[in-house]
Amino acid sequence: MSVFSIEFRDVSLTRPSGARALDHFSLGVETGEVLALVGRSGAGKSTLLKLVNRLLTPGQGAVLVEGRDTREWDPIRLRRRVGYVLQDVGLFPHMTVAGNVAVGPGLERWAEERTAARVRELLDLVGLAPREFAARWPDELSGGQRQRVGVARALAVDPPVLLMDEPFGALDPVTRAELHAEFRRIQQQLRKTVIIVSPAMGEAFALGDRVGVLDGGRLIACDRPDAMATSTDPRVRQLLDARGVS
Repeated sequence: MSVFSIEFRDVSLTRPSGARALDHFSLGVETGEVLALVGRSGAGKSTLLKLVNRLLTPGQGAVLVEGRDTREWDPIRLRRRVGYVLQDVGLFPHMTVAGNVAVGPGLERWAEERTAARVRELLDLVGLAPREFAARWPDELSGGQRQRVGVARALAVDPPVLLMDEPFGALDPVTRAELHAEFRRIQQQLRKTVIIVSPAMGEAFALGDRVGVLDGGRLIACDRPDAMATSTDPRVRQLLDARGVS
């Protein structure tokens, strides 16, 4: 039995333009691990996330989730096993906070009482008091509060895997630091398998158990933050120096 919750096996993917989005990419993410991916725009980071929940399929190689090739999964069942958090949270504006968090349980046809209890539990978990926030509308929330609701919604049906695509990139530095701390607290409690795409080495170091660096669709480095900080690879150093990490 593989120790990996997510595994990329020699994955290549070509864009319609003919450019390689991924080039013989191989990597395993262990159960309960947070992998932070960093790289220039177009390096292939978001493409990897889309491969995990089968929004894309590899042209070569295989992507496995819980030991099973994503092409063998029913796409709907797979996506309900994989929570997804985006930078542009995408809350439904016509639904309250509670309604947004309850979307997944509704699709799973949970009983009303179970759903209500789960919504309260998750709002507490992400630091939004249910009595104060459950009945609010998305446009009544700050950016940081909307992001917290997005995390709660992604966790609603307790998926073992969580994908996060630059989830804190649009926030101011103070709010971003607060949500980094919240993420670490939540992850310590839940121990999900997480892949987070980040625009910044500093954020990747703050959140990841390991940090992977992509360049031109290839994985050029992947290690613990303390080891990555001493890398002599010029492509890694460029990202480190650009973000003031030394």
